Amino acid sequence: MSSTTSRMRAEIGEQPEALRRTIGALLPRVPEIGALAGETRQVLFIARGSSDNAAVYGRYLVESRAGRLGTLAAPSIATAYRRDLDLSGVLAVAISQSGKTEEIVETLDWAARCGARTVAVTNGAGSPLAEAAEVALVTDAGEELAVPATKTYTTQLAALAVLALGLGADADSGDLLRVPDEVARLIALTEASEQLPAIVEELAEVQGTVVSGRGIAFGTALELALKIKEACYLHAMGLSYADLLHGPIAVVDDRTPALLVAADSGPTLPGTIALARRVRGAGARAYGVGGGTGLAEACSRALPGPALPEWVAPLGLIVPGQLLVEALARRLGADPDVPRGLNKVTQTD
Repeated sequence: MSSTTSRMRAEIGEQPEALRRTIGALLPRVPEIGALAGETRQVLFIARGSSDNAAVYGRYLVESRAGRLGTLAAPSIATAYRRDLDLSGVLAVAISQSGKTEEIVETLDWAARCGARTVAVTNGAGSPLAEAAEVALVTDAGEELAVPATKTYTTQLAALAVLALGLGADADSGDLLRVPDEVARLIALTEASEQLPAIVEELAEVQGTVVSGRGIAFGTALELALKIKEACYLHAMGLSYADLLHGPIAVVDDRTPALLVAADSGPTLPGTIALARRVRGAGARAYGVGGGTGLAEACSRALPGPALPEWVAPLGLIVPGQLLVEALARRLGADPDVPRGLNKVTQTD
């Protein structure tokens, strides 16, 4: 692999401070969020791309910790079908790194017209999305130049953790405050690991992989799969391990390994470990990200995960995956900063 530092790698390294700034700015706004959401019963997340994967985390978080129904919006209902719905009692949360994606802004405006209260999560202060929302949770990631989202993604997760606290989540805000230092430790630990270059070399020889997690870690699996596709040009299927077991596991073989992600604790960890054993029993390789010693021992190779409780683990869990993708892209001769066919702001009809 080239020793040249990519912009993506530099921005991965900026995440501890970006998270520290974002959490410091947004945690004091928990009462404001609670006041806005007081008359709502459920949460509708509006997003695309990496932001949609953040929304999956948000959904599991508000359902498992705040006891509110969370759903993912279909923006085409607003922008293509132009059908109004009764959204009274709904908190609409639109997520966009730039705040400039017209479809997301239009869908948030539609939600407000349909009776929803509105929140924006964006890194774009003063952006159209921030201006459209009643409450704008503006992340402080700084400018992100590499096309693959890294620090804008993890700061979105931090904003959604604050949102969950505002919705009355059964969680300790002190866990969130520990995230920046833990991410810094995890970056150093992953790069010092002999497992990272070994996994890169083995993935460089395959056509694709399956990426799987469940529950609060499911969004991380989807995000890691997206990063592999966009930066490394490999086929990567992101699936809940429950869905994987319903048929797609047939694609896992000696040429299609599985990447399995999990927090170091929580109710989905035993199932992830069992899946790793099943994958290896079928003669395929299983690579773990997180999951503690239990998942590491069940896998062919493993990268460390964050020493954080499950509800905030995804803020660190994606980081070893980001480092893996950046190194794999360079190993394959691709530029991780500027994947072909992609722009920083994507507009959809």
